[in-house]
Amino acid sequence: MLDDLRTPQEETYPQAADQAREYYSTYPVEEKPPTPRFLGMTPFQRFVIIFLIFMLTCVLGSFCLLVTEKVVPPIF
Repeated sequence: MLDDLRTPQEETYPQAADQAREYYSTYPVEEKPPTPRFLGMTPFQRFVIIFLIFMLTCVLGSFCLLVTEKVVPPIF
């Protein structure tokens, strides 16, 4: 059984391959044009990532200004 792992299934089971071809050929396949994606993400996913990066930049920038005492909150 493990010796035949590399043999194609069409050689091993030709009747099953013919039946599969007949089955799938009866149903027309509607092909959609591929949508261009950046790193495989949808536009909404990209928006969420960019928004999180923006918020992280704002928080870290504010923290850096507070640590270096360039900005002093009115509480102190």
